[in-house]
Amino acid sequence: MCGRFIQASAGQILAEQLGLTLPPDYAPRYNVAPNQSILAIRAPAGAREPAWLRWGLIPAWSPEPRLKYSTINARAETVADKPTYRQAFRQRRCLIPADGFYEWRQIDSGKQPYCIGLVGQQPFALAGLWERWEREGQAVESCTILVTQANASIAPIHDRMPVILDPAAYDVWLDSTVRDPVQLLPLLRPYLADRTMLWPVGLAVNRPGNDGPELMAPV
Repeated sequence: MCGRFIQASAGQILAEQLGLTLPPDYAPRYNVAPNQSILAIRAPAGAREPAWLRWGLIPAWSPEPRLKYSTINARAETVADKPTYRQAFRQRRCLIPADGFYEWRQIDSGKQPYCIGLVGQQPFALAGLWERWEREGQAVESCTILVTQANASIAPIHDRMPVILDPAAYDVWLDSTVRDPVQLLPLLRPYLADRTMLWPVGLAVNRPGNDGPELMAPV
């Protein structure tokens, strides 16, 4: 799964690549947690736009704007068919800029957090879905991050990883007119192991209230 990630320089870099202007309240964050607002890039009517979305998808059919089960991640293997995600998968896909993400490895003394990113500290985009829930004048726009099997680099600490999209796939992923799972599912593969890197970090990342680039520092 992906339960914590970094959204620092990636937002600005991805926006520049796509010809967008970021919201004025965008600021680097190094410990993004579920239920927080995160920056996403979407194209709801064909035109790309940045948007703040709550991390934890609320299906449009949900009777209230919260769910008792976790929807921060959607499994790539079932996303095309699972009722919670299938409509968003066909029509409401987004890019979620990231500089890295965290996973925890079970060790004898507890859980050791690791920071995972790309070789060269390059920013990237995660595959996401978004949804709009609305009842009686109240509206919430939310999102989820797709996850797939871990690559050989990450597998020793966790069996899943978020889907990191190849930049060549951005156009198709954002195109809401592309709805055939045959075209979309092949994009949701594990990212190349030789282009990912990971290192242990301090326990401060365990607290969502902690933030700052020092959370990424190797220990």
